[in-house]
Amino acid sequence: MVRSLSRRGLLAGTAAAIAAPALAQSFPNRPITMVVPFAAGGSTDVVARIIAQKMSEGLGQQVVVENVAGAGGNVGAARVAKGEPDGYQILMGTVATHALNPLMLKRKPYDPATDFAPISLLAIVPNVLIVNPSLPAKTVPELIGLLKANPGKYNYASSGLGTPLHLSGELFKSLAKVEMQHIAYRGSGPALNDVVAGVVPIQFDNLPSASAFIQAGTLRALGVTTKERAASFPDVPTIAEALPGYETYTWNALFAPKGTPKEIVDRLNAEAVKAVKDPAVGERMKVFSAAVVGSTPEALAEHVRAEIAKWTPVVKEAGVSID
Repeated sequence: MVRSLSRRGLLAGTAAAIAAPALAQSFPNRPITMVVPFAAGGSTDVVARIIAQKMSEGLGQQVVVENVAGAGGNVGAARVAKGEPDGYQILMGTVATHALNPLMLKRKPYDPATDFAPISLLAIVPNVLIVNPSLPAKTVPELIGLLKANPGKYNYASSGLGTPLHLSGELFKSLAKVEMQHIAYRGSGPALNDVVAGVVPIQFDNLPSASAFIQAGTLRALGVTTKERAASFPDVPTIAEALPGYETYTWNALFAPKGTPKEIVDRLNAEAVKAVKDPAVGERMKVFSAAVVGSTPEALAEHVRAEIAKWTPVVKEAGVSID
């Protein structure tokens, strides 16, 4: 009996070992859906369409982008988390879906660290600290000095409550030990218009959407939020140059549902990395100041853990929670 069971187990293990590579070799044999958990037209959607087009060439099957917007990205992310782990539905995730939203939501539709199979960190998009030119602060140290001399006097704008840009401001307040009142707008556009008009003097925004205002001189860029200066604005210092330890950014990464076979994840990773390393893709990404990465699945998993650890105290201190 023991011998029979052992032999049956050995045969089952052998069959599984043979089936896994065969599954990977036949993948994909139909189109793949890349879920973008936001509306069409935003930076995440643009990145997804650039990557999907290039991955389609390598995979020999079309990678179709589907926008599944709602609840700040949670609707689309939850759909992929609950999907079949076969590689045919993948998610273009962000700092919102895999760090901020899960920390702020009272009811959590998924666990960002355990409900997904990481594929690759694709790109990092800097945020930027901008001010109305009439504000008497031309550098980050001058702004910190101004805020400390006038606690609570100045407001800052962002594209909405609980967004990465709102929390970029909260992290700044925490590290600089200054006071500013947050003004939440319904999108970056209205916030930018009010900062240009001087209604609110300070804003944290994505660098791509603020670029035209900076170039026109209608807004002054004090610092980018990444560790390195942005190639598109090399003369703009990083905030970290004046405030060590400060770093925020918007990022895009691919995820599959938990349980997706390693061979399929590896195939998707190989094609995703090949896509972001393509020179033509790199040039298109530069248009909106995105720095391409192309990581391993393991590096993306560590990135998600680090982002959750970084943002947990910031969200707690800011007291942000969403029903």
